[in-house]
Amino acid sequence: MRRQEVSASYRELSEDVEQVSENPTDEGGGEMEDHEDTSSVILPESELGTSAPYLRFSKTCLKNVFSVILLFIYLLLMAVAVFLVYQTITDFREKLKHPVMSVSYKEVSLYDAPGKTGIAFYPGKARLLSCKHHYYDHIPPLINPGQPGDIECSTQRINYTDPFTNQTMKYALVVQGPRDVKKKELVFLQFHLNGTDQDFSAIDYLLFSSFQEFINSPEKAEFMKDCESSYSSWKFSGGFRTWVKMSLVKTKEEDGSETVEFKQETSVVNYIDQRTKPRSDQLFFVVFEWKDPFIQTVQDIITANPWNMIALLCGIFLALFKAADFAKLSVKWMIKIRKRHLKRRSQVMNHIS
Repeated sequence: MRRQEVSASYRELSEDVEQVSENPTDEGGGEMEDHEDTSSVILPESELGTSAPYLRFSKTCLKNVFSVILLFIYLLLMAVAVFLVYQTITDFREKLKHPVMSVSYKEVSLYDAPGKTGIAFYPGKARLLSCKHHYYDHIPPLINPGQPGDIECSTQRINYTDPFTNQTMKYALVVQGPRDVKKKELVFLQFHLNGTDQDFSAIDYLLFSSFQEFINSPEKAEFMKDCESSYSSWKFSGGFRTWVKMSLVKTKEEDGSETVEFKQETSVVNYIDQRTKPRSDQLFFVVFEWKDPFIQTVQDIITANPWNMIALLCGIFLALFKAADFAKLSVKWMIKIRKRHLKRRSQVMNHIS
């Protein structure tokens, strides 16, 4: 009689376990199927027996560990993406503040843009003796140094007030500079100074971009004042032959305007004066020539491309949203699996007990 009751109780227990395995509870509404079997259930150590060397990990546990690893990987990728976004924006702002200088060279045969070069001399008490155009760097020897000679250059004399003091009157001798670079055209000038009250004698000169604009200007005095305010001035001394090689530099500003300036290389050669003359009598020789046929153009360019930055930011933000979405789904899936596993385990333990 006792054996029949035990068999009946075991039969009822087996029927309950089969009923639970045939009708599993699904909280996700059919979204995820249950592929677990009874082998995934972790039984108490007393029921497994003392001969088991280790505990078997269920498939659910492995999936949870794998999901946690993926979650940490995506969090790391999100941190890297955020750092890249910050670094990209910072680099773009730095490049906007510090543009790169771009230098290009344009070869010309004649320096006629924006006009023939002008040279303004401030001789003071010195007098112009001769002015000639020569070619191929050939300057014939002077026949009568210190004596008036031929003046073959286009010259203009102008008086104007100093643009910095507005009180001192300045006297300028404006001469047309060299133009033909293929023939190596140069301009040779000779000045004479008879007496000076200074310890050192020199003549100031100024290079400006367009002699033709000076000729056509109705206000030549104002034109020269603007040139003196915009361009640099240099000197050449008496008793020497000063050779000036010029180069033209154009700079494009941010507002689209263009400024022109000159660079020069100067070499000085001692003049051996064999004349019998007083000590105060001095000669000045100066030669102007173009250094090369290239006009140098300087322009600030921004190396940062806004379209490349926008494309990079879009890709990074898409990766961020994808990582966040995956992390959210992974957390939901792990919570659902954990709840289902605990519920089944409690049901099995209840039936066994």
